[in-house]
Amino acid sequence: MRYILIALVVYSSWLALMGVHEFGHVLHAWLSGGQVAAVHFGLLEFSRTELALDPHPRFVAWGGPIWGCVIPLIIYAAAIAFRFNVGIRRFLAFFAGFCLIVNGAYIGVGWVDNAGDAGTLLRHGASLWVMIVAGVLAIAGGLLLWHRIGLERPRA
Repeated sequence: MRYILIALVVYSSWLALMGVHEFGHVLHAWLSGGQVAAVHFGLLEFSRTELALDPHPRFVAWGGPIWGCVIPLIIYAAAIAFRFNVGIRRFLAFFAGFCLIVNGAYIGVGWVDNAGDAGTLLRHGASLWVMIVAGVLAIAGGLLLWHRIGLERPRA
Protein backbone atom coordinates (compact mmCIF):
# COMPACT_ATOMS: atom_id res chain seq x y z
CA MET A 1 0.00 0.00 0.00
CA ARG A 2 2.85 2.34 0.86
CA TYR A 3 4.41 1.92 -2.59
CA ILE A 4 1.11 2.66 -4.30
CA LEU A 5 0.82 5.88 -2.30
CA ILE A 6 4.40 6.85 -3.19
CA ALA A 7 3.73 6.15 -6.89
CA LEU A 8 0.55 8.25 -6.79
CA VAL A 9 2.34 11.17 -5.12
CA VAL A 10 5.21 11.06 -7.62
CA TYR A 11 2.88 10.71 -10.62
CA SER A 12 0.58 13.54 -9.49
CA SER A 13 3.67 15.67 -8.83
CA TRP A 14 4.90 14.90 -12.36
CA LEU A 15 1.58 16.01 -13.87
CA ALA A 16 1.53 19.20 -11.79
CA LEU A 17 5.17 19.88 -12.70
CA MET A 18 4.32 19.64 -16.40
CA GLY A 19 1.37 21.96 -15.86
CA VAL A 20 3.38 24.76 -14.25
CA HIS A 21 6.22 24.25 -16.74
CA GLU A 22 3.93 24.60 -19.76
CA PHE A 23 2.16 27.54 -18.11
CA GLY A 24 5.55 29.27 -18.05
CA HIS A 25 5.98 28.76 -21.79
CA VAL A 26 2.46 30.02 -22.49
CA LEU A 27 2.98 33.07 -20.26
CA HIS A 28 6.29 33.97 -21.91
CA ALA A 29 4.82 33.42 -25.38
CA TRP A 30 1.96 35.76 -24.53
CA LEU A 31 4.30 38.36 -22.99
CA SER A 32 6.56 38.32 -26.06
CA GLY A 33 3.81 38.63 -28.65
CA GLY A 34 3.85 34.96 -29.58
CA GLN A 35 0.84 32.83 -30.41
CA VAL A 36 0.25 29.44 -28.84
CA ALA A 37 -1.01 26.88 -31.34
CA ALA A 38 -1.46 24.03 -28.83
CA VAL A 39 -0.39 22.71 -25.48
CA HIS A 40 0.03 18.94 -25.49
CA PHE A 41 -0.50 17.46 -22.06
CA GLY A 42 -1.05 13.72 -22.02
CA LEU A 43 -1.23 11.49 -18.99
CA LEU A 44 1.46 9.17 -20.37
CA GLU A 45 3.63 11.52 -22.43
CA PHE A 46 5.90 14.53 -22.04
CA SER A 47 4.06 17.82 -22.27
CA ARG A 48 4.97 20.42 -24.86
CA THR A 49 3.81 23.79 -26.10
CA GLU A 50 3.59 24.43 -29.83
CA LEU A 51 3.71 28.00 -31.03
CA ALA A 52 2.19 29.37 -34.22
CA LEU A 53 4.30 32.51 -33.82
CA ASP A 54 7.44 32.69 -31.67
CA PRO A 55 9.23 36.04 -32.05
CA HIS A 56 11.45 35.40 -29.00
CA PRO A 57 12.19 31.66 -28.78
CA ARG A 58 14.87 31.97 -26.10
CA PHE A 59 12.56 33.99 -23.83
CA VAL A 60 9.74 31.49 -24.34
CA ALA A 61 12.04 28.50 -23.78
CA TRP A 62 13.28 29.91 -20.46
CA GLY A 63 9.69 30.52 -19.33
CA GLY A 64 8.98 26.83 -18.73
CA PRO A 65 11.85 26.03 -16.37
CA ILE A 66 11.76 29.43 -14.65
CA TRP A 67 8.05 29.38 -13.78
CA GLY A 68 8.22 25.61 -13.34
CA CYS A 69 10.51 26.33 -10.37
CA VAL A 70 9.16 29.67 -9.13
CA ILE A 71 5.45 28.81 -8.91
CA PRO A 72 5.95 25.75 -6.66
CA LEU A 73 8.32 27.80 -4.46
CA ILE A 74 5.72 30.58 -4.13
CA ILE A 75 3.04 28.05 -3.18
CA TYR A 76 5.35 26.46 -0.60
CA ALA A 77 6.29 29.88 0.83
CA ALA A 78 2.59 30.77 1.09
CA ALA A 79 1.94 27.51 2.95
CA ILE A 80 4.63 28.45 5.46
CA ALA A 81 3.43 32.05 5.78
CA PHE A 82 -0.18 30.99 6.35
CA ARG A 83 0.85 28.18 8.70
CA PHE A 84 -0.68 25.32 6.78
CA ASN A 85 -0.74 21.89 8.38
CA VAL A 86 2.75 20.38 8.60
CA GLY A 87 1.74 17.47 6.35
CA ILE A 88 0.65 19.85 3.62
CA ARG A 89 3.83 21.89 4.02
CA ARG A 90 5.92 18.73 3.74
CA PHE A 91 4.12 17.69 0.57
CA LEU A 92 4.58 21.18 -0.92
CA ALA A 93 8.27 21.11 0.03
CA PHE A 94 8.56 17.75 -1.73
CA PHE A 95 6.76 19.12 -4.78
CA ALA A 96 8.84 22.31 -4.94
CA GLY A 97 12.04 20.27 -4.58
CA PHE A 98 10.85 17.85 -7.24
CA CYS A 99 10.16 20.73 -9.65
CA LEU A 100 13.56 22.31 -8.98
CA ILE A 101 15.40 19.03 -9.52
CA VAL A 102 13.55 18.03 -12.69
CA ASN A 103 13.66 21.48 -14.31
CA GLY A 104 17.29 21.90 -13.26
CA ALA A 105 18.26 18.57 -14.79
CA TYR A 106 16.23 19.32 -17.91
CA ILE A 107 18.11 22.57 -18.55
CA GLY A 108 21.46 21.75 -16.94
CA VAL A 109 21.95 18.40 -18.68
CA GLY A 110 19.39 18.44 -21.52
CA TRP A 111 21.89 20.12 -23.82
CA VAL A 112 23.72 16.79 -24.11
CA ASP A 113 20.93 15.47 -26.38
CA ASN A 114 20.14 18.91 -27.82
CA ALA A 115 16.48 18.15 -27.13
CA GLY A 116 13.50 20.04 -25.78
CA ASP A 117 13.96 23.45 -24.20
CA ALA A 118 17.71 23.00 -23.79
CA GLY A 119 18.07 22.35 -27.51
CA THR A 120 15.91 25.39 -28.31
CA LEU A 121 18.00 27.55 -26.01
CA LEU A 122 21.27 26.43 -27.60
CA ARG A 123 19.96 26.83 -31.16
CA HIS A 124 18.99 30.41 -30.34
CA GLY A 125 22.25 31.47 -28.74
CA ALA A 126 21.84 30.78 -25.02
CA SER A 127 25.06 30.36 -23.09
CA LEU A 128 25.81 26.74 -22.26
CA TRP A 129 27.46 27.82 -19.01
CA VAL A 130 24.38 29.79 -17.93
CA MET A 131 22.27 26.70 -18.57
CA ILE A 132 24.63 24.47 -16.60
CA VAL A 133 24.86 26.90 -13.67
CA ALA A 134 21.07 27.41 -13.62
CA GLY A 135 20.62 23.64 -13.64
CA VAL A 136 23.12 23.04 -10.84
CA LEU A 137 21.58 25.79 -8.68
CA ALA A 138 18.06 24.48 -9.23
CA ILE A 139 19.06 20.89 -8.46
CA ALA A 140 20.94 21.99 -5.32
CA GLY A 141 17.94 24.02 -4.19
CA GLY A 142 15.63 21.06 -4.72
CA LEU A 143 17.89 18.71 -2.79
CA LEU A 144 18.10 21.27 0.03
CA LEU A 145 14.31 21.46 0.21
CA TRP A 146 14.09 17.67 0.32
CA HIS A 147 16.74 17.54 3.04
CA ARG A 148 14.75 19.99 5.17
CA ILE A 149 11.42 18.12 4.89
CA GLY A 150 12.18 15.92 7.88
CA LEU A 151 13.45 18.85 9.95
CA GLU A 152 10.10 20.66 9.97
CA ARG A 153 8.15 19.92 13.12
CA PRO A 154 4.50 20.60 13.92
CA ARG A 155 3.95 23.84 15.82
CA ALA A 156 2.64 23.50 19.34
